[in-house]
Amino acid sequence: MTIANGYRALADPSRREILRLLREGDLPAGELAAQFEISWPSVSRHLRVLEEAGLVRSTRRGGNIIYSLQTSVLQDIVAELADLTGLGRDSAEPQVAVATRRPQQA
Repeated sequence: MTIANGYRALADPSRREILRLLREGDLPAGELAAQFEISWPSVSRHLRVLEEAGLVRSTRRGGNIIYSLQTSVLQDIVAELADLTGLGRDSAEPQVAVATRRPQQA
């Protein structure tokens, strides 16, 4: 589980939709799959990528596999993005200017 795996997992719209669905609460794999117009093996692959990234957890309950949202990796990603963009910085902190290259004039 790395942040890089989290970014990779979040890159796909179907996986982001799975996370949105799980935000409302735990769901069995079958109920998740029923929300998509893709094959069960495709949904299963998406769930596996999310689980390997640490974004969801699966638990077997009887004959069902129940998926639940895990927010720790998402929190790490949000913190990293906030740091990269400067969100949450005190306005008194100095901002580092990034020099841009201008085209050479002939």
